[in-house]
Amino acid sequence: MAATGMQPGDNNQRYDLFSPTTMPLAAAFLWNKQLMVQLNCRGYATAQFMQPEPAKYAHAPNLEAKTFMQPEQPYYAHHPGRFVYIKDEQSAELFSVPYEPVRSQADSFVFSAGKSDIRWQLQQQGLQLEWQLCLSPDQPHELWQLSVTNLSATPRQLSIYPYFPVGYISWMNQSARFEPALNAIVCSSVTPYQKYPDYFKNKLLKDKTFLLAEQVPTSWQCAQQAFEGEGGLHAPDALQQTVLDGGDALYETPACVMQYRLQLAGGAQQLYRFVFGPALDESEIAAARQRYFLTPDGFSKAQQQYSDYIAQGQGCLQIETPDGALDNFVNHWLARQVYYHGDVNRLTTDPQTRNYLQDNMGMSYVRPEAFRTALLTALAQQHSSGEMPDGILLHPDAELKYINQVPHTDQCVWLPVCLTAYLAETNDYALLQQTIAFGDSAEQATVFEHICRAMSWLLHKRDARGLSFIEQGDWCDPMNMVGYKGRGVSGWLSLAAAYALNCWADTCQQLGEQSLAEQYRADADSFNQAVNRYLWDGKWYGRGITDDNVVFGVSKDTEGRIYLNPQSWAMLSGAANKEQQQLMLAEIEAQLATPYGVQMLAPAYTAMRDDVGRVTQKHPGSAENGSVYNHAAAFYLYALYQINQPDKAFAVLRQMLPGSTEQDCLQRGQLPVFIPNYYRGAYRQFPRTAGRSSQLFNTGTVHWVYRSLIEGLFGVKGCAEGLLLQPQLPGNWPQVKLKRQFRGAAFSIVMRRQSGIKVAQLSVDGHLLPEPLIRDIVAGRHYQVELLLPVASGVEKNRIRKRDDPHWLIRRCPYQR
Repeated sequence: MAATGMQPGDNNQRYDLFSPTTMPLAAAFLWNKQLMVQLNCRGYATAQFMQPEPAKYAHAPNLEAKTFMQPEQPYYAHHPGRFVYIKDEQSAELFSVPYEPVRSQADSFVFSAGKSDIRWQLQQQGLQLEWQLCLSPDQPHELWQLSVTNLSATPRQLSIYPYFPVGYISWMNQSARFEPALNAIVCSSVTPYQKYPDYFKNKLLKDKTFLLAEQVPTSWQCAQQAFEGEGGLHAPDALQQTVLDGGDALYETPACVMQYRLQLAGGAQQLYRFVFGPALDESEIAAARQRYFLTPDGFSKAQQQYSDYIAQGQGCLQIETPDGALDNFVNHWLARQVYYHGDVNRLTTDPQTRNYLQDNMGMSYVRPEAFRTALLTALAQQHSSGEMPDGILLHPDAELKYINQVPHTDQCVWLPVCLTAYLAETNDYALLQQTIAFGDSAEQATVFEHICRAMSWLLHKRDARGLSFIEQGDWCDPMNMVGYKGRGVSGWLSLAAAYALNCWADTCQQLGEQSLAEQYRADADSFNQAVNRYLWDGKWYGRGITDDNVVFGVSKDTEGRIYLNPQSWAMLSGAANKEQQQLMLAEIEAQLATPYGVQMLAPAYTAMRDDVGRVTQKHPGSAENGSVYNHAAAFYLYALYQINQPDKAFAVLRQMLPGSTEQDCLQRGQLPVFIPNYYRGAYRQFPRTAGRSSQLFNTGTVHWVYRSLIEGLFGVKGCAEGLLLQPQLPGNWPQVKLKRQFRGAAFSIVMRRQSGIKVAQLSVDGHLLPEPLIRDIVAGRHYQVELLLPVASGVEKNRIRKRDDPHWLIRRCPYQR
């Protein structure tokens, strides 16, 4: 993809962008358990840390609403960032690293996203510069280093100015000064409050922001306006002076600016290192100085520890396919994004229940014990009625906030849906017998009983037609006015409830609870029948029925005529028969497909519909209002594999990543190091903006993508007896190679097409197996596996099953539907 201005680097360990202007919003992110930083290619930053609630330590230049990251985040000259000005003291020429604020074109430019660092490499005015960010492994500290190399034989006289804007911190009290004993600029503030009890809570807030330096600066400036003056950030007044004036900030907008005057011999290099972050008091800053700069190799040790921390999220799958771009993403970036979600829960103390469970479902493939812990944490907050709360509290002082104060009705669905992935991966059925209390009762019940109560709650929350009440939202949060009067129902949730019941029935059957399994399947069928009776519109399923008994998401609607989610989950739940599936697939292709993926709904709403809700007020083609909302697309991806549509499924998967053409990459504007929560949709209504990435990496998409790779595309899925191989490769793939980690064992797998065979053949360590299942897996063993697939097209010829028993696979692996 070099022609597009980006390509993998460092033996596929990094992804490099070669211009700050072709994709100006392109970004990468780093995190630890206390901190998240997103940096775009021009140097702008969005960051938050936990104390325990999310907070900022570098702010916009005015008061902000309490939000963190916005879709398609706009950047502006005074947006927080991490910059360095470079001035040639002989010629007075000025430029900045990485690009902002001076915006001077470098001779060469590389923005390089790594797994555990982000860096820029520039050559400009005879200098080579590398500006790199790593994080502390365990503190909310940014670790920055700058190397400056003189590429010529001529000595250079330079001034180096690291510039970290801090912004408007507090209307009550804000100041900044350089502290010689710390060798740091320390910005202090008081978080505004009105109620006296908040004083006692706020005493423990990290209301200081610091820039700590390894080397003593020549001088400094701590006030934004004094630094910038009339010249603006492109040419700050303070840089016209030989030496910064060492000023402080007294109830003025603070900034962290240091100056280093440097005589750099020909061919010589100089290294500078800094730490930027929040602190409670100066003793914390002193401790950071001791750790990183006064302890031998402290800075480099922290960098290595952080790299080791990120490496814990390796995932269980490595692939080698005919699609090198897919290989790069799966092998280096997908599990990393899964790990981020499950490891830090999106840096919130009250994740939405559906997010919490799905994020940790993904951890089944990265660190399975995390899902086990998460499930127990969630069930400990379940009501004894079976209802799940809208959010899961992860800190003793946490409260349900914002969207979690709005009643949604889908939370119980995710328990069996996510649990099946964990059980398939681990075979940890003992988990179901663990006892735990309820959130509103000391009564003890097994995990099995908890989930049975959750299923009972889903069955209870139905109307007379047998459809699920929606209240003020289901998976689609902003669909908040369909059922606020207490009568509206959700077609999607009714189908999701059927799928959840079928998943739980499979688990019951595996445990020998045959009568329960039959009852849950009958309950699922009752949901499916109700949806078919009231919501089948002839070619696709409607989204729901409003409080006033109006079916929506159907052919009579001019906007929001078709929604993706009901079609996907009708495939999963078994509501749609083969004929209906074909009709739905045709309409999805005709109405929802775009070059950038499958839209969540179409046409996008252009005006408020007050019996549907605020989803219709979002800009057409953004977020849930008709974007290529990748979480919904991932449900569709998974459903396509469940109904044996490998080529359609692969096309959906591949569209989640920037394509191989220059125009596609430029339109999306994103590096393929994460899947964003959406690409702009409304493709037929507003084609100019369609495809733009939201640049937001918080999304449940990635967990379903990983699950689809395991269970669908490569078909290397666990079950009670062992590892099942049932791939659904694209028809034009002749061969793939995999490395699969599973239950403590390693599997090197080759799958290839073989002429002259009609049924796939599986061999392990040179021995042909009679069935598609590797049994009696021994932890620590390395298995050599070969799977031969027929050359002839046709999904069934890729699938291995005993022809004389069509239910063999379900009985062997109850999670394969």
